[in-house]
Order: sequence, then structure tokens, then C-alpha cells
Amino acid sequence: MHRPVSPLLHDYKPAAGKKPNKARALQWFAIGLGIPLLGLALISTIDLTKPAVPQSTASSVVASSNTEPVQPRVYTDVPIVLLPEPVYDTLTLTIRRGDTLDQLFRTHQLDIGHLAQIARLDEAGKQFRKIKPGDVFEITHDDGQLVKMYSALNLTSALQVEREESGFTAVIVDRPIEIRKRMAHGVIDSSLFESAAAAGLSDKLIMNIAGIFAWDVDFVLDIRSGDNYYVQWEEIWQDGEFVTDGEVVIAEFNNDGRSYQAIRFIDSDGRTDYFTPKGDSVRKAFLRSPVDFRVSSSFNPNRLHPVLKTRRPHRGVDYAAPRGTAIKAAGDGKVIFRGVKSGYGNAVILQHGGNITTLYAHMSKFASGARSGSRVRQGQTIGYVGATGLVTGVHLHYEYRLNGVHRNPRTVKLPQADPIAEKYRQQFLSAAGPILEELEKFKNTQLASIAYLDNP
Repeated sequence: MHRPVSPLLHDYKPAAGKKPNKARALQWFAIGLGIPLLGLALISTIDLTKPAVPQSTASSVVASSNTEPVQPRVYTDVPIVLLPEPVYDTLTLTIRRGDTLDQLFRTHQLDIGHLAQIARLDEAGKQFRKIKPGDVFEITHDDGQLVKMYSALNLTSALQVEREESGFTAVIVDRPIEIRKRMAHGVIDSSLFESAAAAGLSDKLIMNIAGIFAWDVDFVLDIRSGDNYYVQWEEIWQDGEFVTDGEVVIAEFNNDGRSYQAIRFIDSDGRTDYFTPKGDSVRKAFLRSPVDFRVSSSFNPNRLHPVLKTRRPHRGVDYAAPRGTAIKAAGDGKVIFRGVKSGYGNAVILQHGGNITTLYAHMSKFASGARSGSRVRQGQTIGYVGATGLVTGVHLHYEYRLNGVHRNPRTVKLPQADPIAEKYRQQFLSAAGPILEELEKFKNTQLASIAYLDNP
């Protein structure tokens, strides 16, 4: 019986008669001796005073200078968690007649204690004492707990209140505005108001233009078809939104062959006035009429008095106007009388330069800014139309006196207003030059457009 040969026996014993290869033995001997020697050589080049370099950064260290520190590994795959901004409730409180902040806070269940803390702050307390109907407060709160309060004080400033860890703070912050200039041109067909409205001008702007030229042009009686005008004015913008029309910068009005130009100038006291390109005032020293209403009784030295039924001169002009109509000072002056004056009833007398006085009678009441001894400006309200004294109806009685002698206010030659002050003359002329150049460029553009439309 034959058994298969075990493979184990073949693993232990080489094939019979096979001799060892001496060359291969010498090769393995050289390799075995060379590896330890190479290791010793590598060890001798290592600076044992330096820390070990992690395997992951070895390549970057070799590429850099030996003096540079090893940069720490930055992990960019770690997610960043952003906490959401807290969401608060907002509320707008508008002050109406009879309202108080205390009452509004209670009505809307806001913290009264917080209001008391804010009221003790200088800026906030000062503004709270001047609250009036129409004021608006924007409230940010957390379930009645005040976080912020904001209230616009005027066009350029606001009260801002914020809660901090130590309590509340109140400051007055600026409300930046942007002023943009615009220009327009119009030709009158029937009236200034219709033409200006068609040109896109607001009622406020139209009234400003009429007021500037009121001493030279009667916009009811003097207007002719074909009259034209140019105007540059300021627009006030805030937060990218239009707020209102500002002041006229320059205006030109061409009426029945006559041309009038007016340029704005603001002096160091903030006072605005309009002058011709040469620096003369465009206004007269006096207004023809202290109210914008019709004449009901003219100056008449031989008039029959309507109440006394006797011949008594009417040394002034009566203007029929509704009770409460504002009465304007005819010129700059000083209040030398304010009170009840026999048949004149409630009356105001103003002293002007050149020994001129003006009297305003039958007022229903006086204006607060026109007290005896105070100075008033032309156009300032000094009282209101009424029917006090010896009268038959509501009207204003107006007198103009020169050296104590009555003159007809409607026909007397009015003195010219003073030109620009000498100390401002050079400043005005320097500023007026570029403004006039802008106007001329605009006029040329308009004329070119008209010529093209006529001959396309």
C-alpha cells in the first residue's frame, strides 16, 4: 500500500544533492551589515534638542526655514452656530390733545417704572416737558419691558433712549438730511399758479416765488400771457425719501418785457434774504398790505363815518378779512404801543426807520411775539383780525404815517430796503457768480429744446 508523501517533510529538507549559493549568501551579509550603519548615520544628523515633528506636518517643515515655528493645524470643517437675534415687540405712540406719556404707558401695559427712570435723565426729561400733540414715540419692548424709545424732535435731530446693563441712557442723535437742487422753467398762459403746477412745482414753492417778487410784480393784475420764469430750489431728502421743498436758491421772472432776478443769501446769523446780482434788496422796506384780502374802505379825508354819521376823515385803509386772519408787520420795526386805544380797540403801533410809524387796529387778539418794546421783522405776525373798538364789522384798519402825517398806504412811495451789508458784499458776489452760471446753462438748455421742437 502506497501512502502519499507528506508535504511537511519537503518543508524541512532541501532537495537532495542541491548545494548552497555562496554569492547570494554574501549579498545578504552585505545588506545585513549596511542597514545598521545607515541607521547610525541618520541618527547623527538629528538635533535631539528640537521637539518631534508630527508625521502630518513633516513635509511643510522641510519646505520652511529651520527658524520658523510649526504652525498649528487649523480645522475648517467645524460648524459655527449663530444665535438668533432677539425679537421684540414694537409700538408707535402718537400724542393727542390731553394725552400724557404716563397715561399711554398704562394703556398699552408698558412698564411705568421704566418711564420714571427715563424721565430722570437730563435729555429725556427736558423733551418730556415739551411734549405737544402730534409728537410720535416709537417704542421697542419685551412684554412691556422697555428696550428702546425713539422720537423725532425736528427734521435733523431725535431723542434716542436705550436700555443697558447699568440702566437707561438718553441722547440727542442727528437725523442726516440730503439737499438736492432742482431747476424748472415755465411759461404763463393764464396765471403763475396754473403754469407752475403744470411744471411740477408744489404750492409751497409757488407761494415762495410769488413772495420773492411781490414788491415788483402783482401776480393778479400785472401778469401777461407769455411771461416766463426760471427757478432753482432745494429739495430735502432723508433716508432716500423726499421730505419737502426747501428754499429758492435763485429765481428769474420775465414780466411784460421787464426782467427780475433774485439770489438767496444767508448771513452769519442764519437770516435769509434775497438780492439782485448787484447786491440790492429785491424787497421794499414796507409791504403795501398787511393782510392778503380785499380793500373794503380806502383812504379818504372826507369820508362819512359809518357809526357816528359825521364827516370824519378816514386816514387809513380797511381790509375785509375773516376773524382770526393773521396781521403782518408792514416793515421791520419796534413795538411802541400795544393795548386798547379808544375807538381803535386793540391796536399795535410800530416805529420804523425814517421817522415812519404804522398802526394796526380792531384786532381780536395780539400775537405773543409782538410785545411792547420788542423788535419785529417785516411779515411777522403781530396780531389777528377782529372787531374791537368803534366798528360795524370784522376788519383790519391800517395807517401809515410819515413825520406824524397820515399818508395813503396804497399810493405812498415806499422806501427801498437796505442793500446787502458791506461786510457781506464780497462774500455774496463770490457766491452769486457760480449760481448765475448754473442758471444761464439751464436757460440755454431750455432755449435749445424749444428751438428743436419748433424746427425738428
